[in-house]
This record gives sequence, structure tokens and C-alpha cells, in this order.
Amino acid sequence: MFSKKKNTEKLDSESREQYEYARKRIAQKKGLMRHFVFFLAGSILFIVLDAILKMGHEVLMPGWFVWAIIIWAFFLIIHIFNVFITNKFMGKEWEDRQLEKLKAQQEVRVAELKKQAMQEVTVRENKIAKEQEALKDMTRDAVIPISEVKKNNPNQLPE
Repeated sequence: MFSKKKNTEKLDSESREQYEYARKRIAQKKGLMRHFVFFLAGSILFIVLDAILKMGHEVLMPGWFVWAIIIWAFFLIIHIFNVFITNKFMGKEWEDRQLEKLKAQQEVRVAELKKQAMQEVTVRENKIAKEQEALKDMTRDAVIPISEVKKNNPNQLPE
């Protein structure tokens, strides 16, 4: 009844979630650092290949390494933007807010659909009740002789 197990389970799940989020962020930053190190090493390699060894001048233009470094720097900037800007603004808290917002919209929509369904059921019930009353009135009011029924509607069977 007053066990600590339920509270610790909740805390454990929350701390586990925080741990997973922190581990994910560390992996992202580690990947970014790895990308940066490869960028530096690759840039130095490109400079050495072009400026010192004069490789690539026959196939590419002289100074090709500048373009290669600029393109690679562009991808590094996108990676930095993704890790520090996008993930910060669209991180776990943003996801939670969006999830709550969508759940609230779904609840409103479900309530509207339930209300519409209830109205349709009520209309059907009223229609059925009116038809039943009309049938009762028809059977109660008239016991019409068969000859009159056949005059009015020859296709109707006698009751």
C-alpha cells in the first residue's frame, strides 16, 4: 500500500529517459567532433596533394582543393547546425510539447465525432419511434373492410 517501489519505478523510468537522451546528445556531439577532425585532416591532405605534390592538376583545375574544402566545410556547417541549433530547439522538450498538442487535437476531434454519432443515433431513434407510432395509429384507427382496401389498393393483402 505504501511501498516505495511504485515511486522508484517512476523515477527509474524518468532517470532512464534522461540518461538515454544524454547518451544520444553525447553521441551526436562525438560524431560532430569526429567530423571536424576528419575535416581538418582531409583539408591538410588536400592542400598537400595540390600544393606540394601537384596531384589533380591534370584531371582537375589548379587550386581544386579550395573548392573541395569549401564544399566539405558547408557539410560540416550543416552538421553543426543540426547538432547545436536544430536539436536544441527541436529536442526532447519540443517533441513532448508537439505530442501533447497533437493528443489534445485528437481528443477534440474524437469528442466531435462522438457528438455527431450521438446526434445521428438520436435522429434515427426519433425516426424509428415516429414510424412505430404511425404504424400503431394505422392499425388502431382503421379496420377497413377488405372491399374498400381492394378498391383503394388492389395489390394490398387483407389483414
